[in-house]
Formats: sequence, structure tokens, C-alpha cells
Amino acid sequence: MVVLLGVVVVVLGFATRRNPLLVVGVAGIATGLLGELSPAEILRAFGDGFASSRSVTIFAITLPVIGLLERNGLQQQARTLIGKLGGLTTGRFLMLYLALRQLTAAFGLQSIGGPAQSVRPMIAPMAEAAAERRNGGRPLPEPVREKVRSHSSGADTVGLFFGEDCFLAIGSILLITGFVNSTYDTHLEPLSLALWAVPTAVCAFLVHGARLLRLDGTLERELAAYEAAHGTGNGAGHAARDAARISLTKDAATRTGTDTGRGADRASGTTGEGAE
Repeated sequence: MVVLLGVVVVVLGFATRRNPLLVVGVAGIATGLLGELSPAEILRAFGDGFASSRSVTIFAITLPVIGLLERNGLQQQARTLIGKLGGLTTGRFLMLYLALRQLTAAFGLQSIGGPAQSVRPMIAPMAEAAAERRNGGRPLPEPVREKVRSHSSGADTVGLFFGEDCFLAIGSILLITGFVNSTYDTHLEPLSLALWAVPTAVCAFLVHGARLLRLDGTLERELAAYEAAHGTGNGAGHAARDAARISLTKDAATRTGTDTGRGADRASGTTGEGAE
């Protein structure tokens, strides 16, 4: 029971918002020491765990590739592409991506998308470009931009979560069938579970797709409220132009008055000389 104190270390570390990697490392070392393992054995356990799950380090290859693509204009090209599709709003675009993500996950292509692979470099910039086009080409306020980014990531997560269960060779399907067949002495086929997951995926698409379509109206209301609160947008532009017109009118009237006064002075001087 003493070795379970490592779980307490994990709970306290996450509750105090410490670095997750540091928390898990300290918890593992504490558990090993409480289990009367030597430092060499603890280090060997860390090495075996890392070697058996090398796939978790795939980000070390993905992130540099994504960084190079962004440096060479991937986000700008994505924005340009979405700018050419005039009828594609933010909600419609994210709904299309939701459908694509579900379909690809249903065929076992879970890694074709994701926050690092597709959302940050392509999907989020394209959704932002669609919102900026509806905003008259002006940059989005930071709260609205964060909302668009969160919905972009949410569409990816929902599509993957409900789409992958339609693939009969996914780990969760194999785990359920293996557990049920071994525990209850039955013969449950993975294809049966995958087919039963299809209605759930369809319902998830309809519900979340409706939320994404409502997103366009929400963004328009938030942009209008932001413009009214901060004096930006078309209203501020009209006010600035009106102020400029008034200023130009006043300057013209001043110049006209000055020229009229000078003309009157010259006329009076000429009249006086004629009288003499």
C-alpha cells in the first residue's frame, strides 16, 4: 500500500499545476524508492518504458516539419485559398472538416489530422480567414480569434472521437471484444461493434454540425458588440470621414473669409487713393 503514495504525488502535482513531465517523473522515482528498488533498477524501468512506447515521441519529427512548412508560408497559402471561396463561412468550413475527419477516422486514418498536424498550420488559419472576410477584411479581435481556434480544434476532436469507433481494427473495439469474449465465453465480432458505432457517429455529426452552423451568427454578434464597445469597424470609419469633411469645410470657409477680407481691404485702399 505504501507504493501507492506515488499516486498522491501525481494528484498533488496536477492540482498545483506543476509541469506534467516533472510530476510523473518524481512520482515514478518515489514509487520505485518506496518499492525498495535501487537507483539502477529505477533507471532501467524508465528506459524499458520509453523503449516500449517510442511512438509517443513522434512529435519530435512532426513539430520541425510543421515549423518549416509554416516558415515557408503554409498559413498564408491556406488563408489565400479560403479567401477565394466567397460562400464558405467559418461554420460551414469547420462542418466540412468535421465530416472529413469522421470519414478518414472511420477508415483507420487517425493520424491524418490532429492539433499539431493540421489544425494549427491549416484549419485554424483558414477558419480565421473566413471570419475576417465576413468582418470586411479587418483583423479579428483576440477573443473572437481564440473562439475560432477553439472550435477548429473541437471539430477535429469530435470527428476523431466518434469516427474512429467505426473502424473495426481500432484498439478500443479490439479491447471490448477481447474482454467480453474471454469473460463471458461468447463470440463477439469487431465488425458488429463497429456497425453499432455508426448511428452514434451520425448523431454526433448532426449535433456538432448544427453547433458549427450557429457559430457564424455568434461570431457576427460578438464582432458587432466589440465594434460598438471599442468604436472600431464601419461606424468608426464613417465618423472619421465625417470629421474630416467638417474639418475641410471649416478650413475652406476660413480661407474664403480671409480672401474676402483681403479683397475688401484692397478695394478700400483703391477708393481712398481715387478720392485723393
